[in-house]
Amino acid sequence: MDWVERIAGIRRWSRNGYRAPHKPLLILYALGRFQARGDEPIAYRTAEGHLSRLLEEFGPPKETTPAYPFHHLTTDGLWIVDTAYAHGSPGPYVTRLRECDARGRLAPELVNALGNDPPLLGRIARSLLEANFEPSLHADICMLAGVSPGAAEPGAAGVRRTVRSRDPAFREEVLDAYGHRCAFCGFDGRLDRSTVALEAAHVQWWAFDGPDHPGNGLSLCSLHHKLFDRGVLGLTGERSIAVSQRFTGTGRSAEELVLALHGRPVALPQPGVPDVEVERIDWHHRQVFRAPARSAAAA
Repeated sequence: MDWVERIAGIRRWSRNGYRAPHKPLLILYALGRFQARGDEPIAYRTAEGHLSRLLEEFGPPKETTPAYPFHHLTTDGLWIVDTAYAHGSPGPYVTRLRECDARGRLAPELVNALGNDPPLLGRIARSLLEANFEPSLHADICMLAGVSPGAAEPGAAGVRRTVRSRDPAFREEVLDAYGHRCAFCGFDGRLDRSTVALEAAHVQWWAFDGPDHPGNGLSLCSLHHKLFDRGVLGLTGERSIAVSQRFTGTGRSAEELVLALHGRPVALPQPGVPDVEVERIDWHHRQVFRAPARSAAAA
């Protein structure tokens, strides 16, 4: 059995095109627990806080509950939930999962496979990360989920590549389009003759069918790329920068590097290169940006 393919094919909630990484985040958390404690059942009361934070930081902008994946992952044959009183999950309800002392664990077949093939854990983790999140977020997710970063590094032993491959030319095309400057702050650092701390950001995430072409790209410094992928920063239809009202920072750096960006026009690409496409901006606003944006008065 190819566990990587089976886990990649888990059923996911879908409505109006919203991304739903609830189950992948639970699996990553369960893999981290497996690394630390083996096949020890995970009490919902223990998992709730960890999953809530993972969903809050890396899930969709809309509110959600960890009870959803804790219960619904059982339908995929990878996860088993029992209670102190009976076999089977009491349902996707926070109060019931708490009251019944629900406990989840990876399916025995998957546990055996992980024991017999230790690199399998890394292959699964890498596949889930690539299929659901931008690379700028992978290390943070691994740390919060408790997955050993080495198990999910690109090129780790046995890691299989997804069928759809990233275009290696995308980075240079996007950086060239913006003159090797950050489209948000203008940073243009170089070390000798090499560009440093500048990255090509996908506006619509590659994992969610975002194409590798400049109309879906922005040249961003490392800081603003991370903040863009975390939903702190976004774009408006008029191609100005939006800052989430949910972001707070009281220091001078937060003011100058983030808050002061609100309402600032995004740098335009070189003549002949398309601006970021409106449909990509709309996707990012719905799926990633932590609305609402700051008001003009606050800015």
